[in-house]
Amino acid sequence: MTEKEKMLAGLPYNSWDDVLLGERMFAKSICQRFNQFDPTRLDERMSLLSSLLLIKDSAHIEPNFFCDYGYNIELGSNFYSNHNLTILDVCRVKIGDNVFIGPQVMISTATHPLNGIERRSIEYGVSISIGNDVWIGGNVSILPGVKIGNNCVIGAGSVVTKAIPDNSVAFGNPCKVQHAV
Repeated sequence: MTEKEKMLAGLPYNSWDDVLLGERMFAKSICQRFNQFDPTRLDERMSLLSSLLLIKDSAHIEPNFFCDYGYNIELGSNFYSNHNLTILDVCRVKIGDNVFIGPQVMISTATHPLNGIERRSIEYGVSISIGNDVWIGGNVSILPGVKIGNNCVIGAGSVVTKAIPDNSVAFGNPCKVQHAV
């Protein structure tokens, strides 16, 4: 099994593998060009990202945007992200339709072993899923393995460590359901 196959399967892998390093550098190059692009040329700027991400249609991302690989990110229709979205996509990140993301949000499928010796040479990831009609407030962190259901609001500053069911308003650190929508 290649290191890339291990990564995509959520198994421990060597992130410094030549293939993975090359793919990360390609994604970072696209992100850098996107982040430096003339902000008045919206369609051209977004077309740069369409070569990297799986975009259903009508997505808009404000710069700055950062990701690890891009090809593991799927954006639904009518997606909007404010400034400084970071997605560490060593595994799949599936985002539904009509999702709005505030500024300074981090979505990370990447994680590391707790054992310090193992952490020196391997990492792994767990997929993240965000449903339809979700609003994620500013400065939210969404951690590996999280599933956010449909029609949810995640309050600003939350650290989402566990699944959030459909039709929920959730916030806090750790993020917890406060009431139904």
